[in-house]
Amino acid sequence: MKKFLFNNDKNIYKANMHSHTTVSDGTLTPEQAKEAYIARGYNIIAFTDHNLLMSQQHLNDENFLAINACEVNINEENKRGLATYHLNLYATRPDITDTPPMPEMDYLDHEAINKYIAERNAEGFLVCYNHPYWSMQTHAEYSKLRGLFAMEIYNHNCEVDEGYYGYNPQVYDEMLRQGQNIFCFSTDDNHNWGPKDMPDRDSFGGFIRINSKSLTYADVMDALIKGDFYASQAPEIHEISLDENILTVRCSPAELVVIYTQGRRCYTKKGEGITEAKFELSGNDDYIRVMCRDKNKLDANSNAYWIK
Repeated sequence: MKKFLFNNDKNIYKANMHSHTTVSDGTLTPEQAKEAYIARGYNIIAFTDHNLLMSQQHLNDENFLAINACEVNINEENKRGLATYHLNLYATRPDITDTPPMPEMDYLDHEAINKYIAERNAEGFLVCYNHPYWSMQTHAEYSKLRGLFAMEIYNHNCEVDEGYYGYNPQVYDEMLRQGQNIFCFSTDDNHNWGPKDMPDRDSFGGFIRINSKSLTYADVMDALIKGDFYASQAPEIHEISLDENILTVRCSPAELVVIYTQGRRCYTKKGEGITEAKFELSGNDDYIRVMCRDKNKLDANSNAYWIK
């Protein structure tokens, strides 16, 4: 019996889940950010200004939704430089408008960090772990995190402005391999600091597409919590379905489709303009996740699906 793991059968909304404005250290006002992203086909921005949640619900209309959010950090100076946990906190309801308490624990106190994450979850926040490669962290550090909703598999600002430290699919697999059932985001983390002739340098490069009943706060959050979305730098994933042990992927034209698993096994299809790929799975894979790469070497990544 055919089972859809992902299917764009509702409405597909394009979202930037990591954005900074003049509320903190960005150069665009929330209003300017909305205008710029609407012009590029976006419907949703999570305003994740540093250490301050400022509701932008007044910007909402039939084509745009603002998500109440903020970004917090826990730092330590060591021989690697500044190692840091950056966490985005997404309010699951629009009436959550107060800035949550800031984390004040020691960088190495994972028990306290996880307690902080659990407390934010209880208050109605989804917690996302941001840009681990740029953050100068090791597996021994991030693997101890618990209670995460998602992590960034791609961060555009860290890729184009911070030394190509933005893409970290290995970290996502490392978290999955230890049994953490979390989702993955591609984000911008835009500050729009660039030269005046390149103000969008760190914008429009990482996003998610959400399959939601409607562009309302409740429906979008419901889709996020269920993992009904995928992360992308450009390509589109239209369908991921499983019929017995046959996995089918339908996507925008790609030159490479890869199915990653918890082990060394992966399934691949290469070619020009691939829009459908079928794979016979072994039946022994705990999870699979899909990556589609287009001719410009830009990737779309699905969430992991636990199929065993």
